[in-house]
Amino acid sequence: MTHRLLAFAVLSALALSACSEAPEAVPALEVLQPAPLDLWIEASGELKAAKATKLVVPGQNWAQRQLVWMAPDGSPVKAGDVVARFGAEETQLELDKALLNLERNALSQATKRAELEIGSGRLDVDIAQVQSQLAIASRYAQADFAAIARNVVLDAVADERYLGEKREVLDWRKGQSAERGSAELQVLSAQRDTVAMGVKTREDDLGALELRAPHDGVFVLATNWGGEKPQIGAQMWAGNDLATLPDSRSLEVELSLPQIEAQVLAVGQTVALHPVGRPEEAFEAPISWLASAPRATSRNSPIKYLAFKVAVPTEVGATHAWVPGQAFQARVLLKTADAALSVPNLAVQTDAGQTTVRVWANGEARSRPVTLGVRGPARSEVLEGLAPGDAVVLAQADAPTEAAP
Repeated sequence: MTHRLLAFAVLSALALSACSEAPEAVPALEVLQPAPLDLWIEASGELKAAKATKLVVPGQNWAQRQLVWMAPDGSPVKAGDVVARFGAEETQLELDKALLNLERNALSQATKRAELEIGSGRLDVDIAQVQSQLAIASRYAQADFAAIARNVVLDAVADERYLGEKREVLDWRKGQSAERGSAELQVLSAQRDTVAMGVKTREDDLGALELRAPHDGVFVLATNWGGEKPQIGAQMWAGNDLATLPDSRSLEVELSLPQIEAQVLAVGQTVALHPVGRPEEAFEAPISWLASAPRATSRNSPIKYLAFKVAVPTEVGATHAWVPGQAFQARVLLKTADAALSVPNLAVQTDAGQTTVRVWANGEARSRPVTLGVRGPARSEVLEGLAPGDAVVLAQADAPTEAAP
């Protein structure tokens, strides 16, 4: 037991001696050397047309339509091609009713003219009879009492007055009948013009059941407020949006980045883009437009995104036959250099407006102020404060920091 205790004590002493002579732990470091630098930010977006013609359901006055056929969504079309056809059963029914009302109006006018002619003929007969009787009465009223009995002459005088008044009444009735009949015919004529206008409108509507492309482009269906696209058999109304016809000669990619990453963006920066899944179709172009302010894209997230656009060269879009709606992947090139110093962003500290990194020297980490250039998502360019060969501490909690001399 005594030997065992003695051996244990010796081993413990040796172990403590070994621990006391162990070198100080070195934190994770990166020794800086000039190297090629390529800083970029990844973004995603969608190909859109800078110019697009809106295609609406044909017809007038919100006439009801039923979509019976349309070109496939995203298909290329030529100027004059039929891109959609519609049915209009309700308009056809209204046209049939209007044509029937037109025939009824024509029949009413013919009946009214016949009634006026019959009435005028009857009055002419009555006037002729009265005129004949008045002539006889006038002749007897002017006869001599010596030739004809007195009572006969007196009756003739009375008849002359009566027949004269009767003729005036008949003339008045004829004039009134003509005026009233003319007014009624004018009303019927006005009604006919109204019905005829309705007939023409419905005939025009039925003649506008095909929608044709005004120019070459890509047929892209429009979405409603619920994000749904038109379907075959859907009920639509004239004037409603059906699709757009983007001009394939003026394409652009609309991209977005979170606000915190988009602070380094500027018009003119070079962007490398390619359709998702097609890296062999990559091209480079500058940022052509930058939104004035970021905005939220979802009610469920407070993160704001800044939108920017890159115009697609006409020859590039034509070569690959790209169509609006394609998803694109992009890299915004922030800095490219053949040889430059850079540090990982996890080694950078910012406090009270001063940027520092910790440099390992003589077994300790010392904080050193630095001036950074372009900052990428993982590394940042170093302009001042560090030199080749400096060992930068990567993990901030690995070693205590000594104040800079």
